[in-house]
Amino acid sequence: MNAFGQLFRIQIFGESHGACVGLIVDGCPAGLPLSVEDFLIDTERRKGGVQKGTTPRKEDDLPIFKTGLFNGKTTGAPLTILFENNNTRSQDYDKHRAIPRPGHADFTAHHKYGGFEDFRGGGHFSGRLTVCLVAAGVIAKKILAPHQIQVQSTITAIAGETDINIGLQKAIDAKDSVGGIVACTVTGLPIGLGEHFFNSVESLISHAVFAIPAVKGIEFGAGFAAANMFGTEHNDAIEDESGKTTTNHAGGIVGGITNGNDLIFRVAIKPTSSTPKEQVSYNWETQQKEVFSVKGRHDLCIALRVPVVLEAVTAMVMVDLMLLEQHIKRVY
Repeated sequence: MNAFGQLFRIQIFGESHGACVGLIVDGCPAGLPLSVEDFLIDTERRKGGVQKGTTPRKEDDLPIFKTGLFNGKTTGAPLTILFENNNTRSQDYDKHRAIPRPGHADFTAHHKYGGFEDFRGGGHFSGRLTVCLVAAGVIAKKILAPHQIQVQSTITAIAGETDINIGLQKAIDAKDSVGGIVACTVTGLPIGLGEHFFNSVESLISHAVFAIPAVKGIEFGAGFAAANMFGTEHNDAIEDESGKTTTNHAGGIVGGITNGNDLIFRVAIKPTSSTPKEQVSYNWETQQKEVFSVKGRHDLCIALRVPVVLEAVTAMVMVDLMLLEQHIKRVY
């Protein structure tokens, strides 16, 4: 439910307006040097308020190590890390408890958990918990680094525009939210990671990627464009013994298994569900539909904060696969 991975296993916990959010990393190799400084760059990339179009809510997001770290190195025992919530405004959510916000998990969570869920800021469903994914990614990237495996994500479009500023201006002019496309590339992967059918690399990445609340679609390599191509056009010709191909329409995965080329995929990020524009929703107290406006501090475009989270979940999958194939060596 709240855990992912086989040998490198991540569990996340907490709520948006609770005392903290956090994660447990089970299966982290012993002896990995780890400090607060290792987390600063990526947690800063995820923060709101850093760039135009993101929420003004600011948290320090300094990791607090509770278990699994001794003398600055991982012990091999489960690693527990907390991130405190200190900048909450829960009153913004009290007023509209009876009106589930369109696009949010308010309605489904209320029914699934019988009204006992923490509804403040989206509770356990909030994007706030992506800081836990980013933290897991920091650790995963550090494990991958000695193997020359790098994971990088970039925004390729906002509101249908390749110029991010133009896309953001659309949201500002409309006083509404917008979505975007984020691409991810993994370089340096060995041939042979993944399994056919249920544990294909595509399956595992997709599973992890959809833990990012705003993701609504994913495509690998040529993706949906492949449907309009001829077979001879889509097939990637193999050039040499290393498996290098002249094109990469497969996105670095064939038969569910990495083929030694760059792993390439893209995700579609929906517009932020919380928007200042008036909408219509159902009030379960009055049993009537009514005009409703979401209050609080929210992102105009959540895609702006996704690249580092996408890198993180991808790195998590890669470490797990590397451990399963016994490729991870203690070189730190």
